[in-house]
Amino acid sequence: MTVSPFDHPLLSGLLGDEEAARYFSVEADIAAMLAFERALAEAEAECGVIPRDAAAAIVKALGSFRPDTSKLKVGVAKDGVVVPELVRQIKAAVGAPHDTYVHFGATSQDVIDSSLVLRLRGAVDHIGLLLGENIVRLTGLELEFGSRELMATTRMQPATQITARDRVVSWRVPLERHQERLKELSGRLLVVQFGGAAGTLEKLGDKAGAVRAALAAKLGLADAPQWHSQRDTLAEFAGWLSLATGGLGKFGQDVALMAQTGSEIKLSGGGGSSAMPHKQNPVKAEALVALARFNATQLSGMHQALVHEQERSGAAWTLEWLILPQMVVATAAALRLAAELAGQIESLGH
Repeated sequence: MTVSPFDHPLLSGLLGDEEAARYFSVEADIAAMLAFERALAEAEAECGVIPRDAAAAIVKALGSFRPDTSKLKVGVAKDGVVVPELVRQIKAAVGAPHDTYVHFGATSQDVIDSSLVLRLRGAVDHIGLLLGENIVRLTGLELEFGSRELMATTRMQPATQITARDRVVSWRVPLERHQERLKELSGRLLVVQFGGAAGTLEKLGDKAGAVRAALAAKLGLADAPQWHSQRDTLAEFAGWLSLATGGLGKFGQDVALMAQTGSEIKLSGGGGSSAMPHKQNPVKAEALVALARFNATQLSGMHQALVHEQERSGAAWTLEWLILPQMVVATAAALRLAAELAGQIESLGH
């Protein structure tokens, strides 16, 4: 049973993306949170904040640690976040006297936000590969059919003759701009979150900066000042996701319109109808339009989540959890579908 089409046992065949969804699984989340706790103990030991034998004990315990997820679920219902119960279980696994150094100086948001960024790193790599594949496929269409003629359509009316290249360029070039935007955005997005209870790392004193830099390095993330209540980069990333699916939606809409008459485009592998066996429905093109509109709608929610009161907001933070994973999977699904749709174009233009 599921309430999301992105992991629905049936609808996910069209709208889902298994690789992108994997980064939002409970297994991936727990693994990333444990990686944070492990790296934190190592960084703090290297900087002289906790004893080295305590860090060694924590790392050893985490090597075989498997949390009780049923208790984690109960903990989330009580605390609103998973970390208090997760840390309690880790401390029990480490045991005295080293358990007091587990999670030292950190707060729940450090663990959860850093876990998110670690998982987004894999999702961004996946999306980047899909984006590159789409550019290659559209370039191939341009090379194969670019010199053929098409009738330009402005305001849904025939306008003047253009080439197939002109239309393909309008699909491809925005994707190339999105590619550059993603590279530039990733430098701001893929950064560690480490601020402690109120963002000041007060327990670490003058060693706070060194610990944060060491933690970031161990996690393979960039170092940055804490951003507990500063969510602009996540909103910017959500904006990028909507831009990307919007461009793909334009591609899908154009293909669906051209397929109405069938004179300008020939597609293979169209969808069937239960009532009209002669039909070849442009299913992938339609899905691209739907996913573009879905992300555009969700983007407003991510902008709502910018409104964090004071140093931390439970409500705005929870809103991000509801929205961002679905936007990422929707974007990966759209990129997958667009590449498949481009591969189904057997003829374009006259």
